[in-house]
Amino acid sequence: MGFFDKRNIAKLRGKLTDAVDKHGDKISDGIDKAASAADKRTGGKHSDKIAKGVSKAKDGLDKLDDKNDDRPPENPPTTYPRTDDTP
Repeated sequence: MGFFDKRNIAKLRGKLTDAVDKHGDKISDGIDKAASAADKRTGGKHSDKIAKGVSKAKDGLDKLDDKNDDRPPENPPTTYPRTDDTP
């Protein structure tokens, strides 16, 4: 019986689903902060790619808990606030 057998995958998915249910907003905020840091480090050159990655990551969260509760449904962020004081 290996780590990736069906029983272990089901257990892991259950644990991930529980974690996303309890902490989806914090996970989403972490994704946004990481995106902001990446955007800052690249000087905004890859903002479109970063936004696409954020969207896919948040879609993955939605698939785990079958809810769309980790971002506002009407206005998903397309730009990320910088974490420094640079305009």
